[in-house]
Amino acid sequence: MAETGKPLLIKRYASRRLYNTETSDYVTLEDIAGFIRDGREVQIIDLKTGDDLTRQYLLQIIAEHESRGESVLPVDVLNDLVRSYMTGKVSVVPEFLKQSFAMLRDGQSKVMENMTSLNPLAKMPGFEAMQAQQEAFMKAMTGTWPAGGSTTEPKNSSAESEEDLAAIKRQLAELQEKLSKLK
Repeated sequence: MAETGKPLLIKRYASRRLYNTETSDYVTLEDIAGFIRDGREVQIIDLKTGDDLTRQYLLQIIAEHESRGESVLPVDVLNDLVRSYMTGKVSVVPEFLKQSFAMLRDGQSKVMENMTSLNPLAKMPGFEAMQAQQEAFMKAMTGTWPAGGSTTEPKNSSAESEEDLAAIKRQLAELQEKLSKLK
């Protein structure tokens, strides 16, 4: 298996076909979306010019999913994104989105940890299967787990868990406040 720390290099040929340099075969946009869902970073380079086309293809993947009715981005958010591009000013939106997704990944990891350690149903037969389904759902929603995130290690104490939950609530409140200021 290739080193997962560096991006998977995809080359676009003049014919617009996409070539996976790791497996030496052609791939589709759906294949690339699958790599990303599995936690791989990708880099798409035009073979002739050397231009990095990654952003363009990632936006195309999102647009295709949205057009098939797999809506993730509310219209309000899409409008705000368009506005951020059209103002001509330096926008806080990209950094805000980056930080928001980082908080989401961190928060979901903590929620899953708390589910395991604090939930009295954890000893119930079939709970592990249900938890695996929930983890798969969370992974599908965000793409991957943060580095070092584990759902099987119990917390040291309930006080620590409550502190983590309080920190998540504070972060969420701050995020909501920032969102309201942007509108």
